[in-house]
Amino acid sequence: MTLRISQAICAVVLSVSMVCGVSAQDAKDLSTILTLREENAKLRNRVDALESEIAGIKQMLGKPTEQKTAAPSEFTEAEVTRLKQLADSKKKPVTSGLDFELYGYVKLDAAHDSERTSVGNYSRWVESEQPGKQNNQFSMTAKETRLGLRIKGPDAGPVKTSARIEADFYGGGEAENKPVPMMRHAYMTAEWPEERFSVLAGQTSDVISPLWMPTLNYTVGWWEGNIGYRRPQIRVTKGFELAKNVEFKLEAAATRDIGRTNGFTASYSDTGQDSSIPGLQGRASLTFPGFDSKPTMVGVSGHWVEEEINHTNTFANSKSIDSWSVNLDLTVPITTWLSLTGEAYTGQDLDSYLGGIGQGYDTTLGKAIRSSGGWAAVTLKPTPKWQFNVGGGFDEVPKGDVSAAAARTFNGVIFGNAQYSFTPNFILGYEMSFLRTEYKGQDNGEDLRELLSFIYKF
Repeated sequence: MTLRISQAICAVVLSVSMVCGVSAQDAKDLSTILTLREENAKLRNRVDALESEIAGIKQMLGKPTEQKTAAPSEFTEAEVTRLKQLADSKKKPVTSGLDFELYGYVKLDAAHDSERTSVGNYSRWVESEQPGKQNNQFSMTAKETRLGLRIKGPDAGPVKTSARIEADFYGGGEAENKPVPMMRHAYMTAEWPEERFSVLAGQTSDVISPLWMPTLNYTVGWWEGNIGYRRPQIRVTKGFELAKNVEFKLEAAATRDIGRTNGFTASYSDTGQDSSIPGLQGRASLTFPGFDSKPTMVGVSGHWVEEEINHTNTFANSKSIDSWSVNLDLTVPITTWLSLTGEAYTGQDLDSYLGGIGQGYDTTLGKAIRSSGGWAAVTLKPTPKWQFNVGGGFDEVPKGDVSAAAARTFNGVIFGNAQYSFTPNFILGYEMSFLRTEYKGQDNGEDLRELLSFIYKF
């Protein structure tokens, strides 16, 4: 019985020590103690049996028996002290009741451009060419390296909760080899799966135009026909099952309006913050069986937000301008190895949504800049190791909406890339793209860009 109690105590203490996050050496100490005490208990049982036999012999001989002393503790004083230290450890556990998943990738991009682009490490548009001069350039960076954390739970009945944090290293920094982290996503979600309803709060991608151009270039088609970025928001989503494998979904969000500093005064005030109201975004999508019964998705989205432009530092003669867009997105899987994706949009004052070729408001004309564009791509995945993407996009601004000679009026790209997975984690990619940027009163720019990417996912 004493042996069983001893083993039970050791098991309990060992479990407590594991929960408390003790070290590997601590666990080894416990194992050694347990083994020694088990051997000691066996020897003690044999000694007790011998003592009992000796007492019987003495009684038969008429000799008084010695009073039996209490058996010594199963653990020595030093061992008891050590076990108490492990059980009462103040170390916090490295895990909790939540489910953590670390993800991301390490990426190196090496690019060569036949003409100078903005910004070099990734391409937005081609700078105006100087007659008779070739401004080719070479870039290499690991700034797109990405680190994320997914958190799940705790769930409460029908409610499932989760959160996500993600960052890369395109936050700036003076030196190319000393980048600054940039927050991409930081949000929490409460979901009611049976009701097909969820609430999201935090910073994440826009509701509008949710797809991205499948390029190796970091910008995934921004300023080249793909609009939509990331911003703080409160979003609600509701799905409706119309029939088997047919779902209609509605999404709506109130967002932080990321405006600009006042164009009439030097770095004075945020035009989005000055509007004093949040932006609004919404999207309706329909998913249904398409080619070979694969889920085809069509979405229509839009946004509206107001900015307040102040003409003086005293905030007198303020002027309100509207930023808005109407968008269409389409995802069509044709076979297991072939799919089509694309988006189209039109709107005005879209610089904070990465449209309008980075232009939203003309301070000279005093008007919002309109723009329209779109993109389309074909993805082929003939084997688990190979993937190919081919596509293009454009962003166009009416010449009458801009006044400066350096204003960009058209920006387009045609691209193709190949990616080979040596392992599920290690991927090598090569991309070639042709970019053309037109200006209102300057020479156009054309660039042939080659990009080599090394990617390690985890």
